[in-house]
Amino acid sequence: MQTKYRLGIDAGGTFTDVVLADATGQVRIFKALSTPSDPTQAIRNGLALIEEETGITPQEIVSNTDLCINGTTVGLNALITHNGARTGLIASSGHEDSIEIRLGHKEDGYRYDPDYPPATMLVPRYLRRGVSERVLSDGTVRTALDEEQVREACRHFIREKVESVAISFVWSVLHPEHEMRAAEIVREMMPDVHLTIGAQLYPQVREYTRTSTAIVNAYLAPILQRYVSAVDAYFASLGAKNPVRYFQSNGGLARGEIVTDQSVYAINSGPASAPQAALNVAEPWGEKNLITVDMGGTSFDITLTKDGQANVSKNIDFLRYRIGIPMIQVETLGAGGGSIGWIDEMGLLQMGPQSAGSEPGPACYGQGGENPTTTDANLTLGYLNGDGLVGGRLPLDVAKARDAIKAKLADPLGISVEKAAYGMFTIVNNNMVNGIRRVTVERGYDPRDFVLMGAGGATGSHITALAREIGIKKVLISKLASGLCAYGQIISDVKYNYMAPAPVRLEGADAAAKLDDLFNGLEARGVSDLEADDFTRDRISIRRSLDMRYVGQVHECTVEVDPFQITEESLEKLKAAFHARHKELYTYDEPASAIEVVNVESTICGHVEKPAQMRIPAGQGSDKALKGTRPMVFDASGATVETNVYEGAKLGAGDVLHGPAVIEEVTTTLVIEPGWTADLHESGVYVVTYDPERDTRTAKPAKELAEA
Repeated sequence: MQTKYRLGIDAGGTFTDVVLADATGQVRIFKALSTPSDPTQAIRNGLALIEEETGITPQEIVSNTDLCINGTTVGLNALITHNGARTGLIASSGHEDSIEIRLGHKEDGYRYDPDYPPATMLVPRYLRRGVSERVLSDGTVRTALDEEQVREACRHFIREKVESVAISFVWSVLHPEHEMRAAEIVREMMPDVHLTIGAQLYPQVREYTRTSTAIVNAYLAPILQRYVSAVDAYFASLGAKNPVRYFQSNGGLARGEIVTDQSVYAINSGPASAPQAALNVAEPWGEKNLITVDMGGTSFDITLTKDGQANVSKNIDFLRYRIGIPMIQVETLGAGGGSIGWIDEMGLLQMGPQSAGSEPGPACYGQGGENPTTTDANLTLGYLNGDGLVGGRLPLDVAKARDAIKAKLADPLGISVEKAAYGMFTIVNNNMVNGIRRVTVERGYDPRDFVLMGAGGATGSHITALAREIGIKKVLISKLASGLCAYGQIISDVKYNYMAPAPVRLEGADAAAKLDDLFNGLEARGVSDLEADDFTRDRISIRRSLDMRYVGQVHECTVEVDPFQITEESLEKLKAAFHARHKELYTYDEPASAIEVVNVESTICGHVEKPAQMRIPAGQGSDKALKGTRPMVFDASGATVETNVYEGAKLGAGDVLHGPAVIEEVTTTLVIEPGWTADLHESGVYVVTYDPERDTRTAKPAKELAEA
């Protein structure tokens, strides 16, 4: 770090996390309630909290900050609520409905379900206009672009008050001139509209994926533009000397203008920083296989890191919309602190996916919420301090929590409030465990081979229960856990993805020369962009990938390789890498079969100087941090156990405590269940391990709940 501070902001559905790091390695976390109606207000509130605690004004922080980084759910929320811009599509005639045909089937898991409803179209049929033009699969023009039809589409969009336009033609990646000319006409007739050109945004083979990606980008672009403009203006008013960086779904940072033009990259920007943060936290133990779980007020996000590499997906259905660009693979569930408990038509207790969010929030917030939530259950079970969350700034009302559970769940089910609360706790845990299994077991990984990493303000209350249920015996929870994604942002690099279509067989000198020229061209562009952003060549790294398949296969798989000169001889290295990847994914390979490339991609990173690692002083023994005791419930019987409560701020390196216990940090609460031991490391990380011999419970809570 070249200045005093680095600032990371992660705007979630319920809380906005603000992380402030200084040059000495000290890192502070602050939480403010998110303000969906005006997301920038939550940033102001977070900086006000910093000033209140430290006396450092927002102007002093921002003017002395080398990087202000913002991860936001603005795009994600707009996609979830279908509250994006009024968008029009100009497509090749006859292909206006490709986004509705969706390759002829529904998403995986619902393909044969006749009752599963169709996805809501981001561009309704009357705003999709086909124009005469046709490019063949070899890049030759069969039918020239009818410019008058493009103009008529613009006149229609003007009448319908369209804010954003997407253009996507068939085989435009091999002949982009038609899209570019159509874009010129749109800019001429609709100078204020936001424009997305499919062949520029996602220059890859696959017409449906390219069109859908362009539409999602166009749908979100005006929303992100307004947000970025407001945030940039606010930080400029505070004296920012450097541009605000925004976190992208690919796991890297970008300037605001990039995020505005490529808004689709900002959809899942918040949780995408979790793998980088997790690797940093786990570095003292050399752990490279990590499952990071982030439970906030609204959602539960899961990311997986194998051998130090985060899972990256392309061409996926996200919230029912096909998106082609690379995204850190995040499994998101409607399971957060605000998840609402309810009884279904069969009389069974369910949790979520509905959420009370931050407005009105759980019943215990005292803001008018009447539905029982996960937070209400945790408060009733004794896990949370009734004095309040976020260092007491958000007081909790135990009576309101119990009343909501009693009225909506306990009385209808004919059980005690404690049993109902533990049932809520168990069910939301099972929902989260099923999500963890989807990113591990269903993808060929044994979760017991991984370390569980806790992130998010609400995760600490559930982390040991989750680990025990899934068979993981080692958990890492940083004192920064409640703002781990914001912390991940301040240690992340600038990252851009550059793509090109490359339909070629891996045979002969011509194929090698074409691939080599494509990669060199992409990387020269990427290096130039980063050098213009003040990155020297020694701080720039390059990673390549190719989408490849055996000739005759329908789908391809992505193969990552290090940069090297591609010659006819070195094609064998690409072939060997593809065979190995295919075998890893599908358990077999076909060494005698011909291989073809579909697309190529270069990932260019500009490496940012990292803040110093956090260090905490040695402890004086856990007994020095003992605050007192509280009755808590740890099994389905509803019986309470008087449990030690420790003040996290008074625990130091080397302090050890055994469950059952609760550690109250300023922005999160850690529940250490019976059988678990927490050992605080000098890096500020609790190493929590399980010994079944120390578990005083005679049966697993899930079994007891089933028998109750």
